[in-house]
Amino acid sequence: MTEIHSDPRPRVTLGTSDLTVFPLALGGNVFGWTADEAQSFAVLDAFAAGGGDFLDTADVYSAWVPGNTGGESEAIIGNWLRSRGNRDEIVVATKVGAHPEWTGLKAHTVKSATEESLRRLGVERIDLLYTHRDDPATPVEEFAVALDELVREGKVREIAASNISAERLAEALEFSEREGLARYVAVQPHYNLVSRSTYEGPLAEVVAAHGLSSLPYFALASGFLTGKYRPGGPGVDSARAQGAARYLDDPRGPKVLDALDAVAAAHGVLPATAALAWLASRPTVAAPIASARTVEQVAPLLAAAALRLTPEELALLDEASA
Repeated sequence: MTEIHSDPRPRVTLGTSDLTVFPLALGGNVFGWTADEAQSFAVLDAFAAGGGDFLDTADVYSAWVPGNTGGESEAIIGNWLRSRGNRDEIVVATKVGAHPEWTGLKAHTVKSATEESLRRLGVERIDLLYTHRDDPATPVEEFAVALDELVREGKVREIAASNISAERLAEALEFSEREGLARYVAVQPHYNLVSRSTYEGPLAEVVAAHGLSSLPYFALASGFLTGKYRPGGPGVDSARAQGAARYLDDPRGPKVLDALDAVAAAHGVLPATAALAWLASRPTVAAPIASARTVEQVAPLLAAAALRLTPEELALLDEASA
């Protein structure tokens, strides 16, 4: 359930919570990976200056980089919050359950990983804590109780789930509601114009039925929906280029780019802005998540919060991406 406020700065409410955020989250996956601390600070400054206040990270970011151990993104965000003195103005979301040292959703793992995230972020409370991915070996009763205890202890404000099936999500919600525990208020699915089946269907139906909000990751399909990748076009210098370019092999990829070009041109914006505006218009979606490794990439993300596409433009994008 996404409620839009009339604040001069656009705001949305996450699910049934009282947590309100800017309708686009800045992804922190690049911090400590393709953006060092100075570059990350510049991006964060630009995002905040443009009205953004919602940051998304995870304890595992960026353990895949040689020499990193995980938590680099959280540490950079924590350093930025301290240096800018703006903790009360920023909504911080992070995830636990996928860190190399704290993998899975056993109660001890969830609690220990959360303590580490709090330490790296340098905050007393995490605004939105996700279970990063489901752990089928752990009963929902175990991690639901652990999450509730973190909320009751004041270490976490609201909880959410990422990479979870419709069935497990429904089971967790029903258990929490039955036992009077803190319940998930949002879901973070893989969802964008060239990946609709990863959310639409049973998962989206559970989210809608329980009044949750959706905060999609890969909102720009690893950069493909920025329009940088074209059939027969030049190569792109990006750590995610290979993943993004694969969408050109899908017949829908070029069709989506053509539709985005038309919609973006009609509004005088970049394709990325139009792609995020389409995503934000979808049922249950509160705030797409997109990352930027340079200051120049921030403005097109922020612009999506104010862009309203016409029914005809939405239908054009729906058809191209079907």
